[in-house]
Amino acid sequence: MIRVLVVDDHPVVRSGLTGMLSVTEDISVVGEAGDGSEAVALVESTRPDVVLMDLRMPRMDGVTATGAIVSGYPSTRVLVLTTYDTDTDILHAVEAGAAGYLLKDTPHAELLNGIRAAARGETVLAPPVAARLMSRLRTPPAPAAASPSPRELEVLAAVARGLSNAEIGRELFIGEATVKTHLQRLFAKLDVDDRTRAVTVAIERGLLPSPGR
Repeated sequence: MIRVLVVDDHPVVRSGLTGMLSVTEDISVVGEAGDGSEAVALVESTRPDVVLMDLRMPRMDGVTATGAIVSGYPSTRVLVLTTYDTDTDILHAVEAGAAGYLLKDTPHAELLNGIRAAARGETVLAPPVAARLMSRLRTPPAPAAASPSPRELEVLAAVARGLSNAEIGRELFIGEATVKTHLQRLFAKLDVDDRTRAVTVAIERGLLPSPGR
């Protein structure tokens, strides 16, 4: 017998899920919770095999509750059941330790099979959720922004002192065109489009000393 705790802040949804699961021969509903905080307390007292967890609830959301349950009761599996399928919701739930992620429009038979699979220790993902996760995995991470070179920082320090491109060139013994090239590269690396903003961002990042230091 698979012991299940139903967690959802909508009483009608909870009673509907409980009624459906209660007539299933191999599943027993051991409790209901209306928010994450209540769910964590009930896991302590009922020790379910599977928690059917909604995500957006008052007091404590489903992701926070999932993390608390997974860390405190590793033998209990959390199966998210929600209407939300955004990348952020999915990733946060998976990172918190959810064993699966199903949507509330999942057919009755698939939901029951998902509960059984979660109880066996398997990962359960609705097809749209699996597709989103695979898409995220296939998307290469954005390249890290390159750091300004020592020469570029020299140019920017001179800009911070109020020097013109011609004055910077004379001070650093480089051509004015080279100064402009250094500044263009700096703008790209700092994601700015003018000299003032470049100096401000550099100071914020600790690349240049604050004025007066």
